[in-house]
Amino acid sequence: MRAAVIAGPRQSEIEHLIVPEPGPGEVRVRLEGCGVCGSSLPLWEGRSWFQYPTEPGIPGHEGWGVVDAVGARVTGLTPGDRVAALSYRAYAEYDIAPAESIVPLPANLDGTFFPGEPLGCAVNIFRRSDIQPGQTVVIIGIGFLGAILTRLASRAGARVIAISRRSFALDLARELGADIVMTLDDHHKIVGQVQQLTEGQGAERVIEAVGAQWPLDLATDLTRVRGRLVIAGYHQDGPRQVNMQLWNWRGLDVINAHERDPQIYVEGIRGAVEAVSSGILDPTLLYTHTFPLHQLDDAFEIMRERPDGFLKALVLT
Repeated sequence: MRAAVIAGPRQSEIEHLIVPEPGPGEVRVRLEGCGVCGSSLPLWEGRSWFQYPTEPGIPGHEGWGVVDAVGARVTGLTPGDRVAALSYRAYAEYDIAPAESIVPLPANLDGTFFPGEPLGCAVNIFRRSDIQPGQTVVIIGIGFLGAILTRLASRAGARVIAISRRSFALDLARELGADIVMTLDDHHKIVGQVQQLTEGQGAERVIEAVGAQWPLDLATDLTRVRGRLVIAGYHQDGPRQVNMQLWNWRGLDVINAHERDPQIYVEGIRGAVEAVSSGILDPTLLYTHTFPLHQLDDAFEIMRERPDGFLKALVLT
């Protein structure tokens, strides 16, 4: 089998390995592809705390494919089943995962790309946002995650305000159900516009999906008294400061929507399968760039640059 190895900063290589055997309770998946996640960018770019080369297949964790073999004591899964897998070495042709981290895909999703982990992450964030019909929901950052949340919030009956620095992303947000779009350019202008739209109250729900200081500050200022501020952006470039005085004064519920329990991840993937299979969510347009396994560096580079038209890169095997 082939597997990508990050040999050093911004340098991946392909190694040829023996196909692993699943142990008891494990499943081997012949991978069709794996999404490229922003949380993996520091490993590829290089940080002082990482060691190279990485283990083969790392940091791929958004894989999907077909069950190839099952270990002892595995029930309910058989070779040939098409699945999403919560595994962690998925930049490869095969990966091993616990059976409880495998989610079957229905027949009507045959032939479709299905990076289960980020889709499930979006579903879990939506659940924790507790969005209700008639609420005003602001989503700051319309990338892959923000786009999905725009669709789910709109379908839930909320009035959605989508904010992004990229004009094409705002056009997409409109297609996905956003009622109002704003350019992420001027803090005070945006606050004034949202205040005007909400009779001076602010939004009941604000989801920050960028992962940077300014959008987090903006999210604070846009959330109304007793509102819910949901941190969905992945903050990984150092400490953050928050306006605790304002959080206290307004009595905000602040939700860090990142999960670490694998079973909650899997519950989210199951919810995403149901949403896509039923037609509630169609992420097809969000997969904007695909690359073969040997071009993993190119996939990371385009995610780092985020050119106009980019939302999500997939590496296909």
